[in-house]
Amino acid sequence: MPTAPGAVDIHTLSRRADFLAANNGKRAPMPGFVLLMRPRGDDDSAMRIGYTVTKKIGNAVVRNRMKRRLRALARELLPTAGVPGADHVLIGRNGGIERDYSLLKSELAKALAKVAR
Repeated sequence: MPTAPGAVDIHTLSRRADFLAANNGKRAPMPGFVLLMRPRGDDDSAMRIGYTVTKKIGNAVVRNRMKRRLRALARELLPTAGVPGADHVLIGRNGGIERDYSLLKSELAKALAKVAR
């Protein structure tokens, strides 16, 4: 699928090594999630995003619901507020599933601004 001019490429992280590398980058903890961001240092301006929710959060239904919320948030905010050429990882927290979506959205905007500095 070709992207529109000026649009940002966003790819999904799938390798464990990429998640571990992002853990060494900047960190922005929020009540509903933790955002990790690490510039890759290559010449590719595409952003990459990964999602993780541990079993401590709940059963598979709860974890999948949390991941769907994180994906929706990233789709809305990452193209405009994300860091080009960086890996972003969203880690779901325990209270994230009960939090209001608009509150999570404002927290993600704040977290993206924090790691972009």
